[in-house]
Amino acid sequence: MVLDILLISLGVIFMLIGIIGCIAPMLPGIPLSYIGILLLHFTSEVQFSTEFLIFWGVMVVIIQLLDYYIPIWGTQKLGGGSKGAWGSTVGVVAGMFLFPPLGIIIFPFVGAVIGELLDEKDFKTALKAGFGAFLGFVAGTLMKLAVAIILTFYFIREVVRIFIE
Repeated sequence: MVLDILLISLGVIFMLIGIIGCIAPMLPGIPLSYIGILLLHFTSEVQFSTEFLIFWGVMVVIIQLLDYYIPIWGTQKLGGGSKGAWGSTVGVVAGMFLFPPLGIIIFPFVGAVIGELLDEKDFKTALKAGFGAFLGFVAGTLMKLAVAIILTFYFIREVVRIFIE
């Protein structure tokens, strides 16, 4: 029982940090949420099915990969190049430290625009690339949040079931 309480408590911490990590790019949000699910699974009270664990493990990997790819794709889809994609990445990191949490939203856009201007693209093209980076960042964040919230739902549902029974 003591081990179960420890695992559940650690699971709660991982779930909370996981949700925060969906917004803060330096934290791997959904992998942390998945670890929270695994910690709950290792209690004597909750047993998720193997299919459930594999499905969500695969989803976590796919979403993590897409999260890196989508802002680059958005930048390139709207006319940006590699310097715009790099600028967007630098903007994400800078935004975490400068004016968080708003900086995390604004700086990828600014970084992509600056990257495109450094690549000697015209201002209109640079703005479009910045907008693509911004849309990609928002899409990635929303995907991660959706998965983290779903995993948190399953976690809470099972913890509540433990205490009701």
